[in-house]
Amino acid sequence: MRAFDALAMAFQAIAGNKLRSFLTTLGIIIGVGSVIAMVHLGQAASRSVTAEIAAMGSNLLFVIPGTGQRGPGAVRMPGAPFDMNDVRAIEQDVPGVEVAPSAMHASTVVYGNVNQNMSVEGTTNAYFTVRNHPVAIGREFEPGELNTGAAVCIVGRTVLREFGIEDPLGSSLRIGRTSCLIIGVLAEKGFSMGQDRDRLILMPIRAVQRRLAGNLDVRSMYVSALVDGTTARVRRDIETLMRERRRIRPGMEDDFYVRDTQDIAQALEQTGATLTLLLGGIAAVSLMVGGIGIMNIMLVSVTERTREIGIRLAIGARTSDVLMQFLVEAVVLATLGGLIGLVLGLGGTWLVTDRFGMAFAISPGVMLLGFSFSVVVGIVFGLFPARKAARLNPIDALRHE
Repeated sequence: MRAFDALAMAFQAIAGNKLRSFLTTLGIIIGVGSVIAMVHLGQAASRSVTAEIAAMGSNLLFVIPGTGQRGPGAVRMPGAPFDMNDVRAIEQDVPGVEVAPSAMHASTVVYGNVNQNMSVEGTTNAYFTVRNHPVAIGREFEPGELNTGAAVCIVGRTVLREFGIEDPLGSSLRIGRTSCLIIGVLAEKGFSMGQDRDRLILMPIRAVQRRLAGNLDVRSMYVSALVDGTTARVRRDIETLMRERRRIRPGMEDDFYVRDTQDIAQALEQTGATLTLLLGGIAAVSLMVGGIGIMNIMLVSVTERTREIGIRLAIGARTSDVLMQFLVEAVVLATLGGLIGLVLGLGGTWLVTDRFGMAFAISPGVMLLGFSFSVVVGIVFGLFPARKAARLNPIDALRHE
């Protein structure tokens, strides 16, 4: 029997039992669709995490006072705050970095008849480079404003929307008891790591320290590794320097910690890869179940068509012809299921990524793997019914009712 004839007979048999054929392929459809969707969604989530980490800043380190969290349920203990001397020490003693200090203060912000409770961040112009968040409209702080702690501010787009500010430059916000002149608007960033990066008010750090907080504390430092683009060496240098400055003796625990965004990204990617593998394994089980369904239905088909098989064998058909007929039919069922599952998996991935604002990208390797697996399932689980049909005794098959 030629392969074309076997293929034609397979489609004829499938067309003659449309509902049963669809139900047979349902397990394959679900399995392939799940594999395609889960793996693509895992890849989309990894790309999204990478993009969000990049949006936070280039090769960024957070230097924060306190003991940090070292295990499940661990509580971070506060440490003595930094000061501007610590910032200058890192700039001078750690090569190839740029440092942006941060002093946060929660204040009531008023514009017209609208008021909001917001955190105001004091920093320097290094912030715009280190945090990869440039000024889109207006200007950065001038040296005189930074030195004197002038009451000027640069705001994010969400602030403008919440307060209904249409012409920001030259407008004033009342922050606590301080009237603050808006001199710039930050480029729009959107959400990153679950936080609205545009709900932000920046002031010169001395303005926040003197006018709002009433102290000279630096609550954290953002450090960007600019020279070689690696943070491991910079992290070690910062830890050594800060232990010296804070007089931490050998064997004593640090009262500060350095958090690397690359470590965060790697941890999130590893978690995502593990979940993708787990969900992909569950989807692969669905494929196996679909293959068992194909085998069961093909066994039923062999029983129903026993007399037909006997007639074919009696008039000269070879056992290999019967084997190919039923094997091709099983492969066609699995292939059709794989194609439908492929389309549904990609469609589902596109809907989810579009809903959550993630980048949608097709991975040909994943598609080929999912489709190939469906074909292999058809061959493996179709072989037993095909062999059973091919081994029927023609005389016994002709007597079958």
